[in-house]
Amino acid sequence: MAASVACFFFFDAEPLGELGMPALDACALCAKPLACDSDIFMYKGDTPFCSEECRHEQMHLDAICSRQAARRQQRLSSGSEARRWHQESGKVSVAS
Repeated sequence: MAASVACFFFFDAEPLGELGMPALDACALCAKPLACDSDIFMYKGDTPFCSEECRHEQMHLDAICSRQAARRQQRLSSGSEARRWHQESGKVSVAS
C-alpha cells in the first residue's frame, strides 16, 4: 500500500512538454484539425498552422499588436518626459 501511495504522489497528470505550448493537433488560428499526412506551417518555432494563409494572418496580427505596443510605450515615455520637465522647471499643474 505504501508503494502505491508513493507512485500516486509522483504521478504527473500533465502531458509531456511545456505548459501553454500549442499541441500539433489543430491550427492555432482557425482550430482546423491537422492531419498526419498534411503539411504543418510553423511560426515562432512552436505554433502550428494549417496553411500559409493562417500563418500569414497570425504574423499580420502580431505585427499590428507590436506596433500598438510600441505606440503605447512611446506615449507613456513622452508623458513621463513631460512630467519630468514640469518637475525640473518648478511648474506645478493645478487640476480643476
